[in-house]
Amino acid sequence: MTTLSHLLKNNQTEISLPFLQQLDSQDPLAAKRDAFVLPENTVYLDGNSLGAMPKLAAERAQQVLLQQWSQDLIKSWNSHSWIDLPAIAGEKISQLVGAASGQLICCDSTSVNLFKVLSSAMLMQPGRNVVLSQAGNFPTDLYMVEGLASLLGEQDCQLKLIAENASDELLEQSLTEQVAVLLLTQVDFRSGRLLDMQRLTELAHAKGILVIWDLAHSAGALPIELDACNVDFAVGCGYKYLNGGPGAPAFVYVAARHHSAVHQPLSGWMGHSAPFSFDKSYQKAPGISQFLTGTPPILSMSVLDAALEVFNDVDMSQLRQKSLTLSHCFHQLLQQHDCLQQLQLLTPLKPAERGSQLAYRHPDAYALCQALIAHGVVADFRAPDILRLGFTPLYLRYVDIWQAVTTLARLVASGEYLKPQYAIKNKVT
Repeated sequence: MTTLSHLLKNNQTEISLPFLQQLDSQDPLAAKRDAFVLPENTVYLDGNSLGAMPKLAAERAQQVLLQQWSQDLIKSWNSHSWIDLPAIAGEKISQLVGAASGQLICCDSTSVNLFKVLSSAMLMQPGRNVVLSQAGNFPTDLYMVEGLASLLGEQDCQLKLIAENASDELLEQSLTEQVAVLLLTQVDFRSGRLLDMQRLTELAHAKGILVIWDLAHSAGALPIELDACNVDFAVGCGYKYLNGGPGAPAFVYVAARHHSAVHQPLSGWMGHSAPFSFDKSYQKAPGISQFLTGTPPILSMSVLDAALEVFNDVDMSQLRQKSLTLSHCFHQLLQQHDCLQQLQLLTPLKPAERGSQLAYRHPDAYALCQALIAHGVVADFRAPDILRLGFTPLYLRYVDIWQAVTTLARLVASGEYLKPQYAIKNKVT
């Protein structure tokens, strides 16, 4: 099979439709496309915001609605294992992110889970009060630090930011003995830059700093090794590359070595060691279950659990190779069109530094995005001027890349994207 390394080794820069068709014929993941419901005449390049719907997810939703809830009612907590869904789905995600059993559980939202591990980590670091992050980190991550600081006061918690593209030397210099927690997102949501999890975790640990990784834009898109990298805490969402549906439950990872010492403050009844004993005082569960809070949302969690089954026979290294080859071909194709040279690539070209997306700066990025959507190519926009394209290898074909770039070139060359209707801002951008 032709891989990215083969393309780079042979210095192949000219991309043709027959060549992409050949890649599709050799693709070991090609059959996975049939596992999804995809709209006709549409190229979907926004799986990094909302994954496409697996057929198994729709089937499970019908089962839950038509049998488990409507007929079996409350018995389903036991007979259909509703009560165990957070752990069941969590174990499936564990296999995708390199976590041994019993360290990851599915629950709540990324923001809520981040608050849990952030506050837990701060409590484990007496005498340190700084949470270090990047200025370009996803806003909710930074908002959660600000919220915790407003509760504790700056004396006990303060946010320190380094520049988004700070040098390795500056980042290392910022890892001081005042820093309690290093909070990073593995793949930057705007640029698509991929950080070196193992190296940054090692640097932080050398200074006694606990590390939280946000996997929202990497889980399900590339191989992750949480245990091998000695990560302390991680969070991520279920609705992007994991294809769990809009607003799908998130997940939280806590390394087993911290389970006995950690105390998360959202001590809801589901995190109790015996929830149905209804004790008057809280006693945390002994393992990762202590990070549960309220009753699990069974409808959405059942859908996510079913969606995760599409990964059962997927080799994540093959998925990663296809992701990198798709984005490489897209950028090479874009370079072949003179009319697209105003698009400025923000994503690193080095494969080791690139997630599963490409981001381009353009003064009319929003209008370009809306014009693409209107012409059957679904991308997305990130303020202030970024056109973002996600590459989801389970259902994206190489010929889709040809159609997407060809459509983009036609819209730019004709000036179609400059029509007033494409500049009207929607509530969700």
